[in-house]
Amino acid sequence: MTDAEKLLRELIALPSVNPAFLPGNDARAGEGRVADFIAVTAACAGLAIDFQKVLPGRSNILATLSPSGKVKQRLLLAPHLDTVNVVSDKQFVPRTADGRIYGRGACDTKGSVAAMLTALSRLARRGQRPATTEIVFAGLMDEENAQAGSRALAASDFQADLAIVGEPTCLQIVTAHKGSLWLRLETRGKAAHGSCPHLGKNAVHEMARIVDLLETGYAQHLQQRRHPLLGPPTINIGFIQGGTQPNIVPASCVAGADRRTLPGETELSVRAEINSWLRRHGLRATLTSEKSLYCLPLETNPRLPLVQKFLRAARQKKPAGVNFFCDASILAQSGIPSIVFGPGDIAQAHTDDEWVAQKSLEDATALLLKFLRDLP
Repeated sequence: MTDAEKLLRELIALPSVNPAFLPGNDARAGEGRVADFIAVTAACAGLAIDFQKVLPGRSNILATLSPSGKVKQRLLLAPHLDTVNVVSDKQFVPRTADGRIYGRGACDTKGSVAAMLTALSRLARRGQRPATTEIVFAGLMDEENAQAGSRALAASDFQADLAIVGEPTCLQIVTAHKGSLWLRLETRGKAAHGSCPHLGKNAVHEMARIVDLLETGYAQHLQQRRHPLLGPPTINIGFIQGGTQPNIVPASCVAGADRRTLPGETELSVRAEINSWLRRHGLRATLTSEKSLYCLPLETNPRLPLVQKFLRAARQKKPAGVNFFCDASILAQSGIPSIVFGPGDIAQAHTDDEWVAQKSLEDATALLLKFLRDLP
């Protein structure tokens, strides 16, 4: 068993479910035990350790390899430590079969944690410190819910010349991802007895017409707007709730929409566009944000020197784009050029049988080590 696989199995066995997905005081909640384990592991490799407290009992863990000379640039390795919930505690028992490592977090993103920390630890143990580049591993908390970890790091005025954010990208170097805007739509009607529906106004019917419009005409309209790496923006109506019982005309109805955005789109522009579509078709709904913070899209210049260096190390001719949102956007908004990279496939993330290929894990570790070793 390789160092990276051994580390990944140990990480999987330490539950770090985001508390947002569990009842209070659940023993499986929080990133603390994983952060403590990483601190000991990194310290044994000779890395300097620091905890950044973000929320009660929840911290980012920073492990730093200082250069042999004066710091002239800084590289940040930034996977997240939290996972989504499990359907069974068996998902905390790592297992290997058919070249795959199974378990909660295997690809999202404990695989990235293992690859990044193993590569950095090998560099430190071999005494191969860069001459002028400081390398910081930051295990971030709360990515799966509100990104409190990356937001706290960004707010601390931490700066770097490049952040490599760990996410399952099939070993592709990603310079752009879509943003995520959750919207709440509400229609208002008038209650009446179900035997006299003409005396009321059916809010569910109004919402049904809105959902149909957004999922057909508006969705088709979005297909005309394309980004070279990301394709078109999208919209998905994820839930609809209204009414109380069959014999009452419903007076209110709410629906939730997930609007994936492209660079250049803003929350205000998206809301204005949807409202315009509703008015044009004689429909009305109150439109508000479902989340307090809009998750912005990412677009990093692929011609930046460190990005070009990483692309050459990976023998990747051009960068890729992904549909999902991650901490890279938060860091980029604070002035840290950010890209996304890691072992595994996003198709396996959050699944009941989450896994990462052993080869993908080892290839990611080797590529990261090669890149880190060649830093000035």
